[in-house]
Amino acid sequence: MILFFGTRPGKTQYSPLLGVKCPYCEQMGTLTLTQTTNWFHFFWITLFKISSSTVAECSHCKRVYYKEEFTPSMKAGLDDL
Repeated sequence: MILFFGTRPGKTQYSPLLGVKCPYCEQMGTLTLTQTTNWFHFFWITLFKISSSTVAECSHCKRVYYKEEFTPSMKAGLDDL
């Protein structure tokens, strides 16, 4: 008997963080929030989420911020979504 199971990435969501400055280059409105999830599947049926990650990237200086590095203004912008 063959069983097909494993993990698969879910749909990646992109959202701009408007009104938030990049802490590094001080440019307003250049941060984009990226949220990804990984799912466990059995016979190509998605069963449950096993992990997720959230990062913000500045389109001006290309710096990437992980969720642990978010400033209070970035966290407030995240809550508004």
